[in-house]
Amino acid sequence: MDWKIELIFVPVTDVDRAKDFYVRIGFHADHDHRPSPDLRFVQLTPPGSACSIAIGEGLGLSMAPGTQDSIQVVVPDADAALAQLRDAGVDADGVDEQEWGRFVRFSDPDGNTWTLQQLPSWN
Repeated sequence: MDWKIELIFVPVTDVDRAKDFYVRIGFHADHDHRPSPDLRFVQLTPPGSACSIAIGEGLGLSMAPGTQDSIQVVVPDADAALAQLRDAGVDADGVDEQEWGRFVRFSDPDGNTWTLQQLPSWN
C-alpha cells in the first residue's frame, strides 16, 4: 500500500498576505473557501508537487505562526531556485554546499522556514 503525503499545515497570522507570498513565489492557489465565518481554508501547491500546504483561519492548529521549520522540498537546480526567489523579492539565503546536496533556505512573512534541496548526483 502506498502512503502519500497530501497536505501540510503552515500556521500564519495574515492569510491574505501569506497567500499572496506563496502565489508570488510560484505556488498554485487550489482552494480558498470560507464555509463559515470562523473557518477559512486555503490550499496552495508548489509547482510540480503532489503535496500541498494549507493556511487559514479556525483550522485548529496547535502550532504558532512562524514555528513551522521542517518543510524540505527537492528542486532540480538550487541556483535557479535561489534566483527565482530573489526575483520574487524573497530574502533567501545563498546556496549552502554540502556533501549530501545543495540547499537554499527562506522564510515566509510569518517566519515559517523552508529548505530547498538539490540532490547530489552520485557517480
